[in-house]
Amino acid sequence: MTELPVLYSFRRCPYAMRARLAVAVSGVAVELREILLRDKAPAFLATSPSGTVPCLKAGDLVIDESLDVMFWALQQNDPEGWLDMPELVHELIAEADGPFKAALDHTKYHTRYPELDSEKSRANAMAFLSKLDQQIGDKPWLFGDTPKLADMAILPFVRQFAFINKPRFDADAGANLSRWLEAFIASERFAAIMPKLPMWREGDALLRFERAIAVANP
Repeated sequence: MTELPVLYSFRRCPYAMRARLAVAVSGVAVELREILLRDKAPAFLATSPSGTVPCLKAGDLVIDESLDVMFWALQQNDPEGWLDMPELVHELIAEADGPFKAALDHTKYHTRYPELDSEKSRANAMAFLSKLDQQIGDKPWLFGDTPKLADMAILPFVRQFAFINKPRFDADAGANLSRWLEAFIASERFAAIMPKLPMWREGDALLRFERAIAVANP
């Protein structure tokens, strides 16, 4: 039996969420190992150069960046055409991962950044979200009737920002952005990657992840 690639993950981490989304849509089977970030398993630390999730190990290949995990999965199988996307996708993801994520962190963890104005940080984040709102327009997704890599790479972080203060977000966010986010949160796709799992320990039964969580092998 061929050994499955191993995906180290953490349920609530948006970087790990987007990796699981891509793996799930690709249909590529992996062994999913849930890591507790405050008590990291030695096998995980021995695998991940950065000690962060997600981390994928496939044979001798180790992928330690979430976007690279997404590309790894989709380059093997991309049944919904997530990689069929305009060049603007890369710009939006870069902005989401850079200035927007920084503004998100400065807002959510404002006590760690006493030198920064959390309201200004929030305004910076909302400026990017306004840009997304305009890009969505009256479409279901950023670039049309079906999701692309950009939607699934960015949505976990928009969700994280929204739940810093959901009532305030709901009051301030554009209608298109709100519709886009709520559709994602309510989707079967999101539910399939979000079951609560026990923390993985060396010697635990293999947990196969392929489109949805399967029962652990006996």
